[in-house]
Amino acid sequence: MKPVAAKLNLRNQQRVDVATDITIEKPDGCCLTCSVSNLSRTGVMISCNRETVKQLIPEQKAPAPGNWIAVKTRFAVPVVATQPVSIIADGNIVHMRRIARDEFQLGIQFAEFEGNGFDYVDRYVAKLLADSRNTA
Repeated sequence: MKPVAAKLNLRNQQRVDVATDITIEKPDGCCLTCSVSNLSRTGVMISCNRETVKQLIPEQKAPAPGNWIAVKTRFAVPVVATQPVSIIADGNIVHMRRIARDEFQLGIQFAEFEGNGFDYVDRYVAKLLADSRNTA
């Protein structure tokens, strides 16, 4: 019997609802602005319209495993209340779902962060998770 490579299950990463803008940069340099729906340590779910999807995913079909679409993301998280920090991360569009006639969700899995980006996202997600437990 062949050994099976362990697949990383990103679904077990806790997500937090976040409402902020995110800039998605395609490999050709074209930039599009979308809205963040939720954020985890390993990725981000964005909301966008059909026109944005056409620009990011020309065939408008969910990316197949291994045929992900490389993008660069830019967004801000408030590390301290008065000072948002810019996060720049390379990633891949790994998921697409149509929510309504002109509303789609795209899942972007982070591949590499610039600078301390991962630490900032990690701290921000942990803080929001802790806050939600304290208010529940």
